[in-house]
Amino acid sequence: MTAQYVIEGVTAKGIAASVERGVTEGRLAPGNALPPVRRLADELGVSPGTVATAYKELRRRGLVVTRGRGGTVVAEAPSVTSRRPPRVPEGLVDLAGGHPDPDFLPVLRPPAAVAPVYGSHRASPRLASLEALTRAWFERDGVPARHVTFAHGALDCVARLLSTELRPGDAVAVEDPGFHHLLDLVPALGLRTVPVAVDGEGLVPESLRTALRSGARAVVCSPRGQCPTGAFFTRSRRDALVAVVREFPDVLVVEDDHNAEIGGVAAHTLAAAGLDRWAQVRTVSKHLGIDLRWAGVACDAVTLARHDGRMLMTSGWVSHVLQETVAGLFTDGAVRALVAAGEEAYAERRAALIGALGAYRIRAVGASGLNVWVPVRDESAVVNGLRTRGWWVAAGARFRIAAPPAVRITTATLAPSDAVRLAADFAEVLRDGQATYGG
Repeated sequence: MTAQYVIEGVTAKGIAASVERGVTEGRLAPGNALPPVRRLADELGVSPGTVATAYKELRRRGLVVTRGRGGTVVAEAPSVTSRRPPRVPEGLVDLAGGHPDPDFLPVLRPPAAVAPVYGSHRASPRLASLEALTRAWFERDGVPARHVTFAHGALDCVARLLSTELRPGDAVAVEDPGFHHLLDLVPALGLRTVPVAVDGEGLVPESLRTALRSGARAVVCSPRGQCPTGAFFTRSRRDALVAVVREFPDVLVVEDDHNAEIGGVAAHTLAAAGLDRWAQVRTVSKHLGIDLRWAGVACDAVTLARHDGRMLMTSGWVSHVLQETVAGLFTDGAVRALVAAGEEAYAERRAALIGALGAYRIRAVGASGLNVWVPVRDESAVVNGLRTRGWWVAAGARFRIAAPPAVRITTATLAPSDAVRLAADFAEVLRDGQATYGG
């Protein structure tokens, strides 16, 4: 691919701009290798230091990554492009998206009339009614709610917190495997990811300690419904993680509890442990609808000031129309019943697939949330094999840094009877290529 795209420039800035142009235009695709520093320097007639500086800037901005002897390659999700999910081929059952079942989402009912206001809402960005409901939402699970604020979604909040707390080049400890959009976001902010291993109870304490000892200044994790594995913090695991975090009091701990209402398990959160620097963000997309770009945030006083100070300088506030819509749904008894029914159905569907796969001795995990994670040897072989049998599942590569290969199956819309058929097809795929499955 690099032979078809000629990198130009005689300064570090010009070379970096040329590479960025190639990525933006799609002529340098994710995974394409850039020329070695000395070779490109010779071709352009510049010093190796000039090319090295250009590559360093591209790495800082999340456009390229360095793979040791593998050289410098275009990042899987370069920050100048939008990695949209692949289009689901016609006729396939979509189990790759991570989305909830629409049957358990309420009809959105914005306020019938919206009175015009003079000026802006910067002086009062939060509706008092929704602020009170948000405090109660967090306090229900033992999360301190003295300081709460709103954001436009979990990633919007995390991006703002990391960009105000850290500087380019700083490291962030992230779950591995973890939420793919977060793995894209961190390098796009000019930060480095430090992987932390995940097991059935979430972050592994010793792996977290290693990441924090290496200099990570923030950690982002999920207390339940972890994407993609469905892991959740038990009380003992939460206590062990708190002990680790207390060794590093200056580290900002950000919990993404996006499955708070449909996780299917109790909350044992780091946010409830009285840490020095912390924030927990909860969204409503998974249980009230994806169009509700709203998140509630509980945090310490310093984090609140930094988050809100940056927000006031940018978007200013979350739409009051949106806030009124969310508040109305929070207080609707029929909506609460619908959400509870969804949580029960999701638990049944996860268990059905895990059990069906287990009948073929195929190990799978998914104790909470909307997904099941299945370790395999060859992701592509399994994804393609299931595709030929009518199923569309997600390869695990987009969720991993150093974790072993696997596939993610969203079970939110998978009926138990269909789970039996999917498990049989999965087993058939593994038999077709015995070297595929990793047990």
